[in-house]
Amino acid sequence: MLEVKTFPRDMSVLGVDHNEPRRCLVNGLFEESVEVNGKIRTFYTYITEGLVYNQPCVVVAAPDTESATDYLEHSPWLDFADRHHVFLHVLVSGPGGWSPDGDDADYMNRVYVQINGRRGYVTMQDNIYAFGVDRGATVAQQAVMKMSSEWSGLATFGDLDDKVTFNGTTSAGAQNTGKTELVISAAKVAVPVWMAWKMKKGANEAAFSYWMTNNACTDECFSSQWADEIHFPSSVCLKSQTNEENIAQVRVTNGYEGRLESPFLDAVWNYLNQACRHRGFGTKQLRRRIDPAAYGFTRHTMEMDGWTRLWYEYVPKRVAESGKSAPLVVCMHGRGGSAESFISLSDMSRVAEERDFIVVFPEACVSQQKPGALRNLLLWEGSYKGQKIDDVKFILAIIDDVKSRCCIDESRIYACGQSSGGMMTSTLAQKTPDVFAAVAPWSALVSPDEELCLPEKIDPAVPFFFLFGEKDWLCADLEHGELEYHAAHDIASFLRNLMKIYALDEKPLKYTCGEISYYVYLNSRKVPMLTVGTVRDMSHANYPGESWASWDQFMSKFSKVNGKLLYMGSDAV
Repeated sequence: MLEVKTFPRDMSVLGVDHNEPRRCLVNGLFEESVEVNGKIRTFYTYITEGLVYNQPCVVVAAPDTESATDYLEHSPWLDFADRHHVFLHVLVSGPGGWSPDGDDADYMNRVYVQINGRRGYVTMQDNIYAFGVDRGATVAQQAVMKMSSEWSGLATFGDLDDKVTFNGTTSAGAQNTGKTELVISAAKVAVPVWMAWKMKKGANEAAFSYWMTNNACTDECFSSQWADEIHFPSSVCLKSQTNEENIAQVRVTNGYEGRLESPFLDAVWNYLNQACRHRGFGTKQLRRRIDPAAYGFTRHTMEMDGWTRLWYEYVPKRVAESGKSAPLVVCMHGRGGSAESFISLSDMSRVAEERDFIVVFPEACVSQQKPGALRNLLLWEGSYKGQKIDDVKFILAIIDDVKSRCCIDESRIYACGQSSGGMMTSTLAQKTPDVFAAVAPWSALVSPDEELCLPEKIDPAVPFFFLFGEKDWLCADLEHGELEYHAAHDIASFLRNLMKIYALDEKPLKYTCGEISYYVYLNSRKVPMLTVGTVRDMSHANYPGESWASWDQFMSKFSKVNGKLLYMGSDAV
């Protein structure tokens, strides 16, 4: 019989694995609770032994014919979670079983919010997949229809209720989650879907028609070993696929008799897990996940100050074969993220492939955000048991390691990063200005948890390309913000200080390109030493387009030779 546990009240008493800093501090089956529509509902979270943070989540509306724990005893789900290294969350039906009237769909969507909370573990935010089995299939369908922009994929096994499209024309509506990375946009968007049932008729056919329309799929039909029908999105796509890819298929398996077996479940997961969803401007964006090994990344580790530190490295084939020195970009993830997940989120490796530079994705070490909380939420320049972690030293060691193996143009080394990674980018510019020719911090410049300390000089000068969302809780203040783009006080103070120490014209040049409004601050040589970009309709986030803009419009134009900053080959200061 499964042992059901509760998370410790004080997670900070649990030790951290120095060889794998983001390993979960607990494992097993845990009971959690959420409040939805005035009621307290429970659900179960399964964390396999050795699981590390920042993995995808699978949320299952299990059959209501037995208890959730009994179902887990004989179903393939625990083994599935062990083998695929995912967080597994299992919903518990009410006394009368699953209701098709929408309340249970709201419960499932509320669990989505809860598991992003980082209370006992750290998930890969926005990469959460909805599954429904037997009567739970209708619950999962309704939940995803109501909050489709939050779910990365949907799979249901079983015939559907006549009310399956109850939320077909309803959206939950955006939610303000406060000062957190979590964003709930709850818009109607395309979702990768796989549905298994006895026959495509009645309510089943209604769900099929809904997703075919929603995903803009064509009637042309393909099949595989496991799917009788595979419908691809229309080849006509009227928008750029740099930030969101047209990948949401509709897959159908007929003749499903009600017994879910591991081989079929694996096939469904191998399809759904190709897709990931990330925050950006507008609603969340669906993209194909980058598998580091398949793409050509190499994974590296080093021992430093008692910790095993890691990074991923990408050297484009053309760069490796050219024998010429290449620029190097250091690209850093945000708080709670990981090096691997930031590969897909930033897409900087594709910029490197097209623009012929080497990119490394380092991983931060641990931190404790508040009393009693996890001690191993990844954060740049964090600490453990009162001991500060020197990430400047780590980044410089990575650069030296890459230089020992690759031909690097030492005049063209750059840093960029989002949120905590943006703060680290800013730190590198201030502490090691002789190394970096230019930097591009996204979504952050300084830590809100530390006293603001402004540099008296940055010598040699390092140009800044700072991008943030106009709705970013960390960087923007729409009511009391400063400068003409409503920057929060600490951000505005840092920017004004840059203008001062670089002797910049405080009246910026302005232009708009797509979703970004730019403010360009020039020095006496008319060199843009500071560019600020505000992204329309974006919260605390970043997206692939920022990587392209940072390289093409800014970083690539600067170099630093013998301590002298150059802009397009000429003296910059």
